[in-house]
Amino acid sequence: MPLFFDSTMILLLPALLLAMYAQFKIKNTFNRYSKVGAKSGITGAQVARDILRNNHINDVPVEMTKGVLTDHYDPRKRVLRLSSQVYNSSSLAALGVAAHEAGHVMQHEQSYIPFRIRSTIVPIATIGSQLAFPLFFLGIILAAPSLVEIGILAFGAAVLFQLVTLPVEFNASNRAIEALEGGGYLLRNEIAPARKVLNAAALTYIAATIMAVMQLLRLLLLSGMLSRRSD
Repeated sequence: MPLFFDSTMILLLPALLLAMYAQFKIKNTFNRYSKVGAKSGITGAQVARDILRNNHINDVPVEMTKGVLTDHYDPRKRVLRLSSQVYNSSSLAALGVAAHEAGHVMQHEQSYIPFRIRSTIVPIATIGSQLAFPLFFLGIILAAPSLVEIGILAFGAAVLFQLVTLPVEFNASNRAIEALEGGGYLLRNEIAPARKVLNAAALTYIAATIMAVMQLLRLLLLSGMLSRRSD
């Protein structure tokens, strides 16, 4: 049985195509609305700070970080980091992304359950994703079912992380739109474009989750094939 290419690889093709489309979609949508300035003229950094302040969160700094679409909230250091394209920009795309990241800070502050679960399993999921395939394929090479099972369980942790990520990201986007509209940072006709940027970003998480689930299914199928050969 080939280790890295076999008939089960076909399971990954739809997920791979969706992932490629999602990456194209987010880049295209972000670039499009990065060129459309918000009438308020406020920058992404200012929006993020305002949203946090309005929610009585005064101990989370908003910093600029390198890269493109590298915006994130670090719950361990309690720092919100925005890329320069978002931090210094007053575009509709920048405001949407900045508000989304501020939404993650609010989730942390309010102990949003899916956010807490995701934060808790991050170390396990990270280790699991790194060890899953080496353990699985080593188990196949050595004909050791126990190693195969451990590899599958390890990858299962990574799949669980992806599944929990979905409600976390969708909730952060909902919080972002509510904050942008309620705070008057965007006009009514500017909300839809900002929502398109967030929806495009959400598609990347959906694609990643589907890919992870298909990978897990593939490992289970390969494990079944190995068991039948050993019988």
